[in-house]
Parts: sequence; C-alpha cells; structure tokens
Amino acid sequence: MDDDYDKLSPQEREEKDKADRARLYISRTPALPYKWKQELPEVDIIVPVPKGTRARDLVVTIQKKKLSVGLKGQEPIMAGELSQEIKLDESTWTLEDQQSVEIHLEKVNKQQWWENVLVHHPKIDTKKIQPENSKLSDLDGETRGMVEKMMFDNQQKQLGKPTSDELKKQEALAKFQAAHPELDFSKAKIS
Repeated sequence: MDDDYDKLSPQEREEKDKADRARLYISRTPALPYKWKQELPEVDIIVPVPKGTRARDLVVTIQKKKLSVGLKGQEPIMAGELSQEIKLDESTWTLEDQQSVEIHLEKVNKQQWWENVLVHHPKIDTKKIQPENSKLSDLDGETRGMVEKMMFDNQQKQLGKPTSDELKKQEALAKFQAAHPELDFSKAKIS
C-alpha cells in the first residue's frame, strides 16, 4: 500500500490524503465480525453473513442500548450493550445482496463520538477522528444561529467594531435614555 502511495504524484497524494482525512474512522479490527463507521449523528455497521442469506434467516434485535445480529438457530454474530443510547424509531437494518446486514443507528447524543459499537469491544481514539467540514445549512437552527453569531462577532472584533452583545447593550441604553430624558448620563461610565 505504501509502494502505491510512493508512486502517486504530489497532487494525487494530496487528493488521497484529503480523502483519507475526510473519511470518518472505519473500524477494521480483525477481531470484530463487522465493520463500522460513524458521523456525529449516526453509526453505520456492516455485518457480513453467508452468501445467499435471506432476511427470514436472520435474527436482528435493535434496542435503545442493545444490539444483536445473527442467523436463526446459531450464536449471534454480534450481540451486547451499545456504547451509547440510540433512537429506536430512526434506526434500521437491511440485508444487502444476500451477503451483509447493514445497520443504521441514529444517536440520541448527536454531539458525541462513540469509542466502540458494543461496550465490550475494543475502543478507538476518538481524538483522531477528523470529520468532514460541514456547511452552515447542515446545522440545526440553534447551532447555526450560534455559529453565525460567533462569525459576526469575530468579524466585528477584527474591524474594531462592537460585537452583537455590545450592540444590544448600546441599543438598550439608548432606549432607556430616550424613555428617561430627565436623567443626566453625561458622566456615567457603563460597562
């Protein structure tokens, strides 16, 4: 694999490195009977099953904190307590090409990386996960508003202008002064 990398042009290396960084962590630990990847809101798992497997041959149980996948009459391929809680009504499984079970789990806490799928399986270092850059339009309303406010405040600071909070204070003071013209604010220090 390193030999292939060495044969790439600098531009191809840069593109490959960028793609590798953008790709979220996928567990390929040989001891695990599945592969998985995650984004902040979700976890996707691929469990290989014997070719020709039909949905009626499977026993898949998805619960808020538990997951089990196996073939009828056999020990489960994977089973145990989930690393974190999931949203049951938004989590699904499908059989793909009669050779793998694809499980989609929606996280309850969409702001936390999972260290593992099942608590008894090896943990990953979540500090090494480099998520793709997101667009403002991808964010929920509250988060988007907070990010836009931070961007505005940063731009205002760079221009030497008041931040949104300072503008609100100035506006409130102006309204108060207009409502109370009898008060003298000429020597007032406001912070």
